[in-house]
Amino acid sequence: MWGSVPGSMTVMEKFKLIKNAGFEGVEVDSGMNHDEVLQGRDATGLIIASVVDSVHWSDTLADPKPEVREKGLKGLTTSLHDCKAYGATSVLLVPAVVSQQVSYDQAYTRSMEEIKKVTGLAEQLGVKIAIENVWNHFLLSPLEAARYVDEFHSPALAWHFDVGNVISIGWPEQWIHIVGSRIHKLHIKEYSRKKQNEEGQWKGFEVEYLEGDNNWPAVMRALDDIGYQGWGTAEPAYWPSGVDVPTRLAQVSRKLDEIFSL
Repeated sequence: MWGSVPGSMTVMEKFKLIKNAGFEGVEVDSGMNHDEVLQGRDATGLIIASVVDSVHWSDTLADPKPEVREKGLKGLTTSLHDCKAYGATSVLLVPAVVSQQVSYDQAYTRSMEEIKKVTGLAEQLGVKIAIENVWNHFLLSPLEAARYVDEFHSPALAWHFDVGNVISIGWPEQWIHIVGSRIHKLHIKEYSRKKQNEEGQWKGFEVEYLEGDNNWPAVMRALDDIGYQGWGTAEPAYWPSGVDVPTRLAQVSRKLDEIFSL
């Protein structure tokens, strides 16, 4: 995941860094310079798997203000065109954020209304809008996740399943079985319930792959059960102190090899 690689460097430098660490592809952000991204892709041979909508947190599709929703929709439209230009297959989207100002039902209705405005474009471009489960107080169960995707009645809607994000509220393997074939992409993160309970919710991510509470063999079996053949994108949330970026990326690459072999 592009945004999870720290440091100030050019697009080409980051592409080469990711390639040298042993990865086969990369998930880039929307709104980047097309020429630089394509040059990096072609020079390294990395596949651009997906594109992250860069404004879905700031300009949410369920905001009370129509002008903010309009900006969010414009950001999603840009992401879809970027996705097509890079040869990627999906846009990662956080569809809404529930808050004191935005109720759960408002988030559901407004986000669907906005996304439906571009499902035709997504179908025309041949790319998917993949909804990610994040800590946005929305779509909190796998049954609801499946229902949300299905209610669009469009082949352009899918799910981008983040394995680590559900551990604080559930079990990834259960989500995988229920959301099933709707899962189009994966984010691979680790999480520790022990650290969450002792140090706070966000601290749960500060654990090495294979040392948290993910039952990776069960996750891999569940993915086999649903016939999943897509990407597993590393989103490393844990960076040990004193380890430089190239070394850490290579470590993460090896950890994912271990996980995928289970």
